[in-house]
Amino acid sequence: MSKFTKLILSIAALTVIALPAQAYEKGDWLVRVGAGMVDPKSDNSPIASVDSGTSLIVNGTYFFTPNIGFEVLAAWPFSHDIELVADGTKVGETKHLPPTFSLQYHFTTNTNFRPYAGVGLNYTTFFDEETTGALAGTSLSLDDSFGLAAQVGADFDVSDNLFLNVDIRWINIETEADIPEVPLSFDVEIDPMVYSIAVGWKF
Repeated sequence: MSKFTKLILSIAALTVIALPAQAYEKGDWLVRVGAGMVDPKSDNSPIASVDSGTSLIVNGTYFFTPNIGFEVLAAWPFSHDIELVADGTKVGETKHLPPTFSLQYHFTTNTNFRPYAGVGLNYTTFFDEETTGALAGTSLSLDDSFGLAAQVGADFDVSDNLFLNVDIRWINIETEADIPEVPLSFDVEIDPMVYSIAVGWKF
């Protein structure tokens, strides 16, 4: 078990034991700020692979009922290197923003451990594409992507209005890469897992 996992489990145990439960109510807002890592799947395409990236994430959740919430996820741009599958040579880099909208179900536990699950839609836009190495001097463009998203996570209360959050998402991100000077065009299935840890506030 990793040190990170042990830390999260220790925090969860302490918060569940130490504090009385504070149920969510209709009209509550949750705001979270933290760090997220986008980890693309390994076999992105036969030609190129995309490495992981870490950035600041922010999300807000509004509760329609004590159990049903709607979340909007935003982030500072993520940066990724693009490498050739054949030999691992870096041939480009890009940035992206992945705003995601999710409908969530928050389980009633009567403790300060608050798990939830959600499904939703993602829109990913790519920008600042650059080429290096064997592709230096050419232009690279990546199409924007629409896709499904799913998540599981949990909040851990540390006071009436302050909590810690851990979250795991899967996002369907597929784009087409175009290098007109070669010419070359190919599909890239990024489909990342997104891991985040954050501090949150209830309003």
